[in-house]
Amino acid sequence: MNDTTAGDTAPYPVELERDITLRDGTPLRLRPIRPDDAPRLVEAYGRLSEHTAYQRFFTVMKRLPPDWARLHSAVDYRTRLALIAERGPREQPELIGVARYEPTGEPGTAEVAFVVLDGWQGKGLGTIMLDALLAAAAARGITRFRAYVLADNARMLDLLRRFTTVQERAIDSGVVELVFSRRPGPRVAQR
Repeated sequence: MNDTTAGDTAPYPVELERDITLRDGTPLRLRPIRPDDAPRLVEAYGRLSEHTAYQRFFTVMKRLPPDWARLHSAVDYRTRLALIAERGPREQPELIGVARYEPTGEPGTAEVAFVVLDGWQGKGLGTIMLDALLAAAAARGITRFRAYVLADNARMLDLLRRFTTVQERAIDSGVVELVFSRRPGPRVAQR
């Protein structure tokens, strides 16, 4: 399931948990994913529009396979990390966004991917999650990133253009491959 063994998993990084506020004043929580979040990933996928699901996975499935959800929720908190945004009561919060990085074949380079549920797009959540994810990666020695984005996903391409330093850009069969680093300077405000 996971490409690390239990002994390779770092302790849950509680320091990455934080309360955030969207531009419209909505309070949310940002925290690292845990293995017990797998069923919530399946549930959240079921609430994505076909368009958003396709932009994230480059395919549309009737539902996220439970094996995929388990794989995506099992991280080692170093080379593989995912942050989730949630709202509502801590006992049963609603998952509304996921930002993650995974190792690539290149040392010091991680592949990133994001998804924000449709009703939460355009409120600044992607920007906050991008900043938090890249900061967490930098703290773990990862400074170079790769993303594969559909050419018609203007929102994600604009986010990466505005808040990172793009070093390489290529397009093939409607998919844009970007290699980028965290932009030095002031970070996105975390309220």
